[in-house]
Amino acid sequence: MLAHQHIYIDGAWRSPSGDEVTEVVNPATEQVIATVPNATPADVDAAVAAARAALPAWSRKAAGERKDFLDRLHRALVERAATIAATITAEMGAPRKLSSNVQAGLPIAVAESYARLLETYAFEERVGTSLVVREPIGVVAAITPWNYPLHQVVAKVAAALAAGCTVVLKPSEVTPLNAYVLAEIVDAVGLPAGVFNLVPGTGPVVGEALVAHPDIDMVSFTGSTRAGKRIGELAAATVKKVALELGGKSANIVLPDADLDFAVREGVANVLSNSGQTCTAWTRMLVHRDSYERAVELAREAAENTVVGDPTDERTQVGPVASEVQRDRVRAYITEGIDQGARLVTGGAEPPAGLAAGYYVRPTVFADVTEDMTIAQEEIFGPVVVLMPYADEEEALRIANNSPYGLSGAVFSASEERAVAFARRLDTGMVHINGARLNLLAPFGGYKQSGNGRELGVHGLEEFLQPKALQLPAPAATARTTP
Repeated sequence: MLAHQHIYIDGAWRSPSGDEVTEVVNPATEQVIATVPNATPADVDAAVAAARAALPAWSRKAAGERKDFLDRLHRALVERAATIAATITAEMGAPRKLSSNVQAGLPIAVAESYARLLETYAFEERVGTSLVVREPIGVVAAITPWNYPLHQVVAKVAAALAAGCTVVLKPSEVTPLNAYVLAEIVDAVGLPAGVFNLVPGTGPVVGEALVAHPDIDMVSFTGSTRAGKRIGELAAATVKKVALELGGKSANIVLPDADLDFAVREGVANVLSNSGQTCTAWTRMLVHRDSYERAVELAREAAENTVVGDPTDERTQVGPVASEVQRDRVRAYITEGIDQGARLVTGGAEPPAGLAAGYYVRPTVFADVTEDMTIAQEEIFGPVVVLMPYADEEEALRIANNSPYGLSGAVFSASEERAVAFARRLDTGMVHINGARLNLLAPFGGYKQSGNGRELGVHGLEEFLQPKALQLPAPAATARTTP
């Protein structure tokens, strides 16, 4: 068993000031595979002080110098990709292929994207008689989740470093091991002391100490809407900037002219990926009533043909959910859906056959779900898709927008123009047209209770910058001469 004993502060591995630890459990086996020390509020103070001391020198470095560090970070992530993938499979249960292609692949691509962005981004511009400069916001607290653990870390850390900020990272206590790999990389590539600091621990202790800290200038958080509201309350006392990427209950609208087989298969695969633990998952599938029963049957077939099992097996498509708490939560939602009258098409709250050990949930499809049902309104965060019929496009739009969330969504149609026109009317931060994939250069973030702020690309960089206007004297009027 791996036993981490140190935290990373001011460019050095040091012992925490307390003696509590977190046990990391492999969700496929329910066995403890590692322990990680829990930082304390005193450790948070030390990490923030180190980040504050490192800020002046780091923020003054030329963009090209920061780019060089990000290039080194990117190359090191590539070199350790296999280790990253194996670590994430072990600590949160992502199947091996998904861990390699997505859990390790995304942070590699994001780190490279910010290095390339620094080659062209203009930190200054003239606006009339003013010089507008974009400066780093300061010391950033990055608080990250367990579902795409290293991707969410790098999306915040790489953007903040590119902007000239310094960072104190608190990873999820469910999946802290990948953050240790990143800290080892940071240490090896020679990032100046204090620019990056790692303080593992729990949200109520380490997270709240960071958010309330007067020397933290910005909090970048990804997680539940409930936790995001708490962060907003704590941060208000010092009026610090808060960027929140929260929950989702995204709608997948299959328009009547769409390729139904393709749309349903893509929709189910999207929800089941990562065991349904994706904030942008298209968990509400809306289908025209004329095609509805055929769609229900296609969804059943897709779910039942998905291979559930050991995440280290190359054939596995859906592994366990990340924790016992999450498994019980998802199963409770499935039971509530049945109790409220939804039609259980396949799946259910019982463990998958042959998988009594491990935090597994059966891929589940519900039909005849109404808008007032809990499974239509709340984020389940598991491999559960609900189908809802609609009579016409106006009803589909109303159902899709009837949600407290607005993070993502999808529209399928034989006409891209028709799909785009419909997507423009959705109250959500991102819409995938006919199964299009995520673009790491486009802004990522939500409307309504899905949060505020954006990640990725230029918009992600600018979250960590603040504009300053230098008002310059107007040019002296040119003297007129008489011809």
